[in-house]
Amino acid sequence: MKYIISMMLLAVSLMATELKWFDNYDAALVEAKKENKLVYVFITSSTCGWCHKFEKTTLQDEGVKKRLKSEFITVHLVRDFDTVPPQFKTSPVPRHYFTNSNGKILYDTLGYRKVECFNSFMDNAQDRLKITK
Repeated sequence: MKYIISMMLLAVSLMATELKWFDNYDAALVEAKKENKLVYVFITSSTCGWCHKFEKTTLQDEGVKKRLKSEFITVHLVRDFDTVPPQFKTSPVPRHYFTNSNGKILYDTLGYRKVECFNSFMDNAQDRLKITK
C-alpha cells in the first residue's frame, strides 16, 4: 500500500512539473499576456544532436522545469517543420530566445547549456524585463 501511494505521489509531482510547449508563437504570446509571463522560445532541428542533448538533460532538470512553468510560456519550434517567425534566426541551433508578451526579444543565445548556465539566461531575461519597464 505504501508503494502504491508513493508511486501515485511521484506521478502527480512529475505531472505538476511537465511543461506545456506551444508550437505556435502567436498563440504563446496571447497566453503570455493572459498569464503575465515572459516567453521562452527554443528553436531546434530534427537532426541536431546538441538540441536533443539539451532536451534530455537541462530541460529535464526539475528546477529548470519548475521555473519555466512558473515564470515563462514555453515555445518549441523545429525549424524543419514549424513556422518560425522572421525575427528569430534558425541557424545554427539550438537557439534560445526570451521575449516579453509583446514579442520584444529581451535575451537570446545559442548552443547547448548546462542547468546553471541556462538558469543565468532566465535571470538575464528577467533582469532585462525590469530595465525595459
